[in-house]
Amino acid sequence: MAYTEDISSVIAQASQELSQINIARPEAVSRPGLKEQIVRFLTLIRSAMYPKIFGSDLNDPKRMKMTISSNLQQAAVLLNEMIEDVLRGEGDADGLTAQFIGSIVDITNVLETDIKAAYDGDPAARSEEEIMLAYPAFEAISIFRLAHKLYELRVPLLPRMMTEYAHKITGIDIHPGATIGEYFFIDHGTGVVIGETCTIGRHVKLYQGVTLGAKSFETDENGNPVKGIKRHPDIGNHVVIYAGATILGGNTRIGDNCVIGGNVWLTHSVGEGETVYYNKGDTN
Repeated sequence: MAYTEDISSVIAQASQELSQINIARPEAVSRPGLKEQIVRFLTLIRSAMYPKIFGSDLNDPKRMKMTISSNLQQAAVLLNEMIEDVLRGEGDADGLTAQFIGSIVDITNVLETDIKAAYDGDPAARSEEEIMLAYPAFEAISIFRLAHKLYELRVPLLPRMMTEYAHKITGIDIHPGATIGEYFFIDHGTGVVIGETCTIGRHVKLYQGVTLGAKSFETDENGNPVKGIKRHPDIGNHVVIYAGATILGGNTRIGDNCVIGGNVWLTHSVGEGETVYYNKGDTN
């Protein structure tokens, strides 16, 4: 009995202290289950974009249209509720939701170029369906492109939750603030990191373990990181970056038609058409 009483007193004390911690955090979003809502939203919106991949195999065009409409409506309702919560009553949730839903066709068209880039860029790919169903790159990139639109609309929190969900299930970490052009492909994918202020041109291919990151963090007079500054590199068009390469810094630019070899460490810019590879004796 004494043992049970000890446990009860510990629970009572912990409950009191946890309540105080959470009461003292008034800025917290009051939406239990928000992570699960994000996953549900992604399922609905991608089922509308690709009902034969993420939804049901529908051969009747009339039925397909109805199913797509239903998925879009459910996704819109859920997104509107989540935006209202994260905006805490400040902002036009209806307008933001309408803008996002209105962009879905454009996002789908860009994803079509990413699918083609994957099919053309990987000799192991047997079909576009294989890419969409089996490749972690399509999972991560499709979620990124949706999250990026919400980021552009200045919706807080939700875009980062979306890409972190993709990170969790694929090992590919793309910040929703990154700007990525058409025909983008990540082969294998595990360990890829793309930072918030990174820009990537068209027809770019990355391999596993590539980092497009920050060289260092600027701090203010109190030693806190300065937010909102350019920290990550710019990658031009028609660039290939091989496994394990690390490219850092907001002033670093990789020019068009470059090839960056595996395990290269770069903190300086590279001109157009250059090939950079790791040399054990090179200390630059």
